[in-house]
Amino acid sequence: MSDRVADQLSQRLNAIIGRLGEYVACQSVSADPDFEHGMEAARCFLERRFEEIGLNNIQRLDGGGHPAVYADWLHAPGKPTLIVYGHYDVQPPDPLDEWKTDPFVLTEKEGRLYGRGASDNKGSSIIALESLAAYLEVEGGFPFNVRCLFEGEEEVGAPTLPVIFERYHELLNGDLVLSADGGRNGFWPAINVGCRGVTSMELTLRTSAVRDLHSGRYGGVTRNALHDMAALLASLHDADGSVSVEGFLPENVLPTEEARRHVAELGLNEEDLFKSFGGIPHGWPGYSAIERLMLLPTLEINGMWGGYTGPGGKTVIPNAGHAKITLRLVPGQVPAAARAAVVRHLEEKAPVGTSLSISAEAGGAPAYNLGEDSPLVIAADRVLRAVTGKTPVRVRSGGTSPITATIRQELGIDTLMFGFSLPADGVHAPNESYAIQSIREGIVCWPKMLTELGHIWDCDKNGRTAS
Repeated sequence: MSDRVADQLSQRLNAIIGRLGEYVACQSVSADPDFEHGMEAARCFLERRFEEIGLNNIQRLDGGGHPAVYADWLHAPGKPTLIVYGHYDVQPPDPLDEWKTDPFVLTEKEGRLYGRGASDNKGSSIIALESLAAYLEVEGGFPFNVRCLFEGEEEVGAPTLPVIFERYHELLNGDLVLSADGGRNGFWPAINVGCRGVTSMELTLRTSAVRDLHSGRYGGVTRNALHDMAALLASLHDADGSVSVEGFLPENVLPTEEARRHVAELGLNEEDLFKSFGGIPHGWPGYSAIERLMLLPTLEINGMWGGYTGPGGKTVIPNAGHAKITLRLVPGQVPAAARAAVVRHLEEKAPVGTSLSISAEAGGAPAYNLGEDSPLVIAADRVLRAVTGKTPVRVRSGGTSPITATIRQELGIDTLMFGFSLPADGVHAPNESYAIQSIREGIVCWPKMLTELGHIWDCDKNGRTAS
């Protein structure tokens, strides 16, 4: 049945691209209040499309921030429920002078569609929406119940999404989530079986001086806050690149042999990897670069400042230094515990006579992992084998998709990121784009995924199957 749906979608490729253009034209930048008109336009676009598709119960879910847009099709009594997730917000287009096209006018060039959000997340969302539309039209219904949730805060950390889940818990009751977000990490065919978690902190180190000091009058006789901050931050890592913070990486969360085998199956050429971004190999010893990226945590200094940083010179001894740090976490690491280990280390290593204040993120997102026995992984494996004729590799994102951990925590169900973006899309950067070929592949895979999940659920009403 999914082949007929995919055939119908392939005949509508130009119309699908046109609809993506309408969606990109909605300037839905969630971080900037000046773009509220674009956020509203995106919500209206989704509501209108849900109605055209034939979905029911269309409404906005308000958690106190940017509302989510909801719709459902609940005409399969006794069957499980699939939640289809996407987000309608995008990153700010800045810096505008680096764009070669209007960021909110979808522009086709050499097989790519340029525009803010074309890849993240409107391109993959359009694939999902158009697949649902064609499936209903061709088959007359789905093999299970469907709920759609498209939220507007993913690009700002989804701060009110937990409130939405709590407030509308019954409305969002489901068994599995198929996400239009996420990407293919440069591998194909590939199944995204997880991502790293994240948490952050900001710190300020002050000397006993009440102000910045003249570097000639006081140089060489008192502490320099930036010298001390540099030394303190350097103490977080050993010379080989491993994190030297006691308790940061417990033995029981080190990569398993199975996980390392999956990474080896990717066949990544490390020399090509470092050439692609001009990097120099560095990090946990005893692990390959791709293992460090997918299977090990990080402790990164994102920014450090203090004293004078403007044009020209200003000869001062700074009395305060500041820094921002993020931690990327692997399964088994608890954000609060990892943060606490780093805070302890910093407080113990801070030089005598200085004061250290640390502002740590309250929550953070834990890492996310999907097991091989998940119906989502089983279905995706079957679909990608059928479409490509190859065995799909398992990949883990080095980045973080907080929605996956949030959904598991709030709703108790698993999520598969089934987006079709690629590293070449340049998401979040000027000249973001989406390959037309990604749309072609997506409108084949999404209908097959819906059908395969239906088959699996028919085999086992609990949503589990052995093969």
